[in-house]
Amino acid sequence: MSVLSSLVESIRNGAIEVIDLTAPLSAETPILMLPEPFGNTVPFRLTEISRYDDRGPAWYWNDITTGEHTGTHFDAPVHWVTGRDGEDVSQVPATSLIGPAVVLDFAARAAADPDFLLQIEHVEEWQKANGPLPGGGWLLYRTGWDARAPDQASFLNADETGPHTPGISVECARWLAEEAPILGLGVETVGTDAGTAHSFDPAFPCHSFLLGAGKYGLTQLRNLDRLPATGAVLVAPPLPIVGGSGSPVRVLALVER
Repeated sequence: MSVLSSLVESIRNGAIEVIDLTAPLSAETPILMLPEPFGNTVPFRLTEISRYDDRGPAWYWNDITTGEHTGTHFDAPVHWVTGRDGEDVSQVPATSLIGPAVVLDFAARAAADPDFLLQIEHVEEWQKANGPLPGGGWLLYRTGWDARAPDQASFLNADETGPHTPGISVECARWLAEEAPILGLGVETVGTDAGTAHSFDPAFPCHSFLLGAGKYGLTQLRNLDRLPATGAVLVAPPLPIVGGSGSPVRVLALVER
């Protein structure tokens, strides 16, 4: 049996489980809200074209309105000023859209402190227990934040000082960008940076360092609790939008059972 035939058969017989890490996309999907004078994305919207009626008697279809960075989505390097000369989403190599993934689970720490930040020492401790981060793969950062969706207020968790959601420290973001062998970072929150990252130096370090290094981001993931710490394979193909800074994406994980 060929490798591909074996893969298909293993999926069919349950030896490999396919786990959907994607949040459903609807008008209720939480979106990032920037303060004035910055521009904001629009919520997702379906506009009906026809539904088995005079506008189209045998077919149902819709127009969609959405932002590139709405719901579970892919950040391409060109999304951030530090990556402005890098790849747009249509230029990301197809081979980068399938790769190994590891899960660093800090849900308990984030439950106790919504402003919890992943530090380099946390990653190093994880590697001592589980082995090295995957070359050409994904670091998936579990905080349990997906349980707050789709409620916008709970998901953004903002007060008068701004949003409070877990993220990654400046030093750790720089280390992941410059020294770790990963090709990208995946999170459960609305963006790859912490809610308070607007006050960091530099601001939004995950965006600044990782995208500036030609790496990628995945956001608003869910079901990371169903993945093993190591051994999963991630499939994350965005729409190849020419000139696009990102795209909604259906993220799937393959896990041996």
